[in-house]
Amino acid sequence: MLRGLDIRDMLIIDRLELAFQPGLNVLTGETGAGKSILLDSLGFVLGWRGRAELVRQGADQGEVTAWFDLPAGHPGFAVLEDAGIAIEDELILRRVNTRDGRKTAWINDRRVSGEVLRNLSETLVELHGQHDDRGLLNPRGHRQMLDTYAGLQGNLDKVRSAWRQLAESRKALTAAEARIAEAQAEEEYLRHSVAELDALSPEAGEEATLDTQRRLMQAAEKIRTDIGKAGEALGMNGAEGLVSDASRWLVGVADKAEGQLDDPLGAIERVMLALDEAQSGIASCLDALSFNTSELEDIEERLFAIRGLARKHGVLADDLRDFADGLRGRLAVLDDGARDLKTLSGNLQTAQAIFDAAAAQLTEKRTKAAKSLDKAMAAELAPLKMERAVFVTHITPSDAGPEGADTVAFTVATNPGAPAGPLNKIASGGELSRFLLALKVCLTETDAGLTMIFDEIDRGVGGATADAVGRRLADLAAGGQVLVVTHSPQVAALGGHHWRVEKRQNDDATTSTVVPLDNEARIDEIARMISGDRITDAAREAAKALITP
Repeated sequence: MLRGLDIRDMLIIDRLELAFQPGLNVLTGETGAGKSILLDSLGFVLGWRGRAELVRQGADQGEVTAWFDLPAGHPGFAVLEDAGIAIEDELILRRVNTRDGRKTAWINDRRVSGEVLRNLSETLVELHGQHDDRGLLNPRGHRQMLDTYAGLQGNLDKVRSAWRQLAESRKALTAAEARIAEAQAEEEYLRHSVAELDALSPEAGEEATLDTQRRLMQAAEKIRTDIGKAGEALGMNGAEGLVSDASRWLVGVADKAEGQLDDPLGAIERVMLALDEAQSGIASCLDALSFNTSELEDIEERLFAIRGLARKHGVLADDLRDFADGLRGRLAVLDDGARDLKTLSGNLQTAQAIFDAAAAQLTEKRTKAAKSLDKAMAAELAPLKMERAVFVTHITPSDAGPEGADTVAFTVATNPGAPAGPLNKIASGGELSRFLLALKVCLTETDAGLTMIFDEIDRGVGGATADAVGRRLADLAAGGQVLVVTHSPQVAALGGHHWRVEKRQNDDATTSTVVPLDNEARIDEIARMISGDRITDAAREAAKALITP
C-alpha cells in the first residue's frame, strides 16, 4: 500500500508531501490544475517511462520519494530478494532527475537500476485509464490475467516443468544426432587410425626405453672392445695371474716370516675376490651388449613408427594410448548410435506426450475459466448501463511454450450482432472506461497488496452510471487501496479520503499543490463539481445527498 509521496521541484510542483490512506482515495480539481503532473511524478519514482522533461524551471534537479507498506507474502519481496535488498519495516523508493536528464534511483538508500525499479513497481502499483497500455489493454497480459483469475498456478507449474523436460529431451536428441553425424563423417579415418594404433599398441614410456636401447646398440661395438680389453687385463693373463703368483710366493715363505705376512696375504685374498666380482660384472655387460643386427633394426623400426604416429596425430608419444582410447570412444558413438537414438527418440516422444497432456488440461481449464469470466463480466456490465455489450474471452491455439499452447485475448462487441474486437479498438472512451472497470472488478481478488490507480476512468459517464462506477471503485478499495482521479461528483462522493489539486499563480511562477479536504471543504468541492465555479446552496445540498447514502 502506498503510504506517502514527497515531490520536490517536478514540473510545476515545488514541494509537496502527501500521506495516503487505505480505501478509496479521491483526487479532484479543475482541468489543468496538475492532477496529471501528480501521476507523472508517481510514475517517475516507480520507473515508468513518461515525460522527458520533468525538472521544475529554475531548479537543478527534481526528486520524488514514495514509501509503501508491504504485507507478508507480497510479491515485491521476491524482487527485492533477487536484487539483494533487505526490507524490515517500510519500503522507500527515491528517484532523482537532474537538469541534464540523468536519472538515479534508490530503494531504501540502496542504488538500483531502472530495470529493478520497474520490476518492483509492477508489484506495487497498477495504473488504469482510457489510454491504459500497461495493464488490461495490453493483450500480452491477458493470458496471465485469465490464469490468475482461474487459480491455475499449479497447472502452469506442471506445464512449465513438462516444457523444460521436453526441451532437455529435444536438446539431448539433437546433440546425439550431431555427434553421430560427426562420427559418420570421419568414420573411415577413425577406423583406420584405431586399427593402426591397435596394431602398434604403444605403451606409455616405451619411446624413451626404445631410444635408450637404440643408442646403446649403436655404440655397442666400441664399448665391447674396450670392455673386452679390460676383462683380459683383469684375467689370468693380467692382474689375476700376477696376484695369484704373488699369493703363491708369499704363502711359501709365510711360516718363516713369524706372522709378518698374515696381513698382506689377507689383503691379497680380498683383491682376488674383488677381481672376480669385477670380471663377473664385465662378463654380464658383454652378454647384454651381444645382439643381432636385426634387433637394432627392429627397435629402430618400432621407435620410428611410434614417433611417426605421434606426429601424425599431433600428440606426445606417451599419449598415444589415451588418444587411441578417445578414438575408440568416438567410434562407440557411431556403433552404439542407433541404440542411443532409439532411446533418446523414445524419451522425446514421452516428454512430448506429457507436455501435450498438461497443455491440453491447461487449455481445458482456461476455456472453462473464460466462460466464467465472460459470465462475471456480463453481470458487472449491466449496472454500468452496458447490458447490451458482449465481452468474450477468446482462446486460440498458439505455438507451444512454457505457458502452454494458447493465445488469450479479451474482446468486446458494444451492441448485439456487432463484430467483436480488441477493447481499445471497439469501445468509445466512456465505454472503454466501464469495460476496464468491470474487468478489474472481476479480477480484483488476485490483487492483494496492489495499489490501483484509475485516471479519469469515469470520463464520459454521469448520473446513475457514474454512481455505479463509483460504487465499484469503492468495492475495489475495500480491504485495499485505490487512488482515483475524477471529475465525477458521484465518484468523488464515495471516497474515503479526498484531496483537491489546485494551481496557484503569482508574479514569479505557477505552482500546483494538493490540499486534503475536511468534511466541509469536501462538500464545497463536490458542490463545485456539480454546479461549476459558482457554488449554490442547492449544489451543497446535492453534494451532501451524494455523500450521505
